[in-house]
Amino acid sequence: MIKYKNKYFEGERILYGINDAELEGITFGHGESPLKEVNNVRLKDSIFTWKYPLWYDDHVEVENTTFEIMSRSGIWYTKNISIKNSALQAPKLFRRASHIRLDNVHFANAEETMWTCNDIRITNSQINGDYFGKGSKNIYLDHVSVVGNYVFDGAENIEVHNSTFVSKDAFWNCKNVTIYDSTIDGEYLAWNTENIKFINCKIESDQGLNHIDHLEIKNSSLIHTDLAFEYVSDMDVEVTSKIDSVKNPVSGKIVAPEIGILIMDSNKIDPEKTKINCPKIISKVKHSDNNQKPKD
Repeated sequence: MIKYKNKYFEGERILYGINDAELEGITFGHGESPLKEVNNVRLKDSIFTWKYPLWYDDHVEVENTTFEIMSRSGIWYTKNISIKNSALQAPKLFRRASHIRLDNVHFANAEETMWTCNDIRITNSQINGDYFGKGSKNIYLDHVSVVGNYVFDGAENIEVHNSTFVSKDAFWNCKNVTIYDSTIDGEYLAWNTENIKFINCKIESDQGLNHIDHLEIKNSSLIHTDLAFEYVSDMDVEVTSKIDSVKNPVSGKIVAPEIGILIMDSNKIDPEKTKINCPKIISKVKHSDNNQKPKD
């Protein structure tokens, strides 16, 4: 086992291709790809300051380490990597990587991060930045806070627990998403998605939950959510709060204590294919113009 402790390295590919190594208290200064094509490396209490630190690697463990702003595009084509108790300041950190384990990490700028990755597990972490998780698959989140728009666009097989999303256009174009005990705040939630479930959740979303094939909501609240469920088919929705307005659902069931405005335009959908179980509907509209607000 090679061991490096309390060292400063500078230069391109300075530790290229090392195997079976322990690094502690290392600072990687100016120089691209310092740990490219390495295998079985453990890194602790260290700092990356420059580009492409971990490319084409296998079996990497990282702890108490900082990826500074210029360590951008840092972890690409790498597999079997774990990072914990670390500060990830750079954008585009993960791309086409697999078997990723993150615990207690902070993404200060997660713009275009975790794209086209597979087998991702993130726990007890904060993520800040737009377009996180685009096109990735097999994702598990628990106690994660996400602040940034367009999260998980085009992703598949997502399971979320005890998490918070402040995100416009979250979960667009997805397949197979299940979210438990979480809060989602952001307009246009989950459009063009197939098979999405919300269990014990709190949702606030202007024009959210439209154009979906198979939507399930159980024991959840929709706070200040209007023009919901447009062109949603095979829905099984049971909410505990008032829904401000519902527009042209295609098929399924809606159970709610109150609906502000129910729009069922027979020129657009067959109203008989959706069962509405609601003791209080303030206003019903049978024919309507396209009153959907323009999407920014």
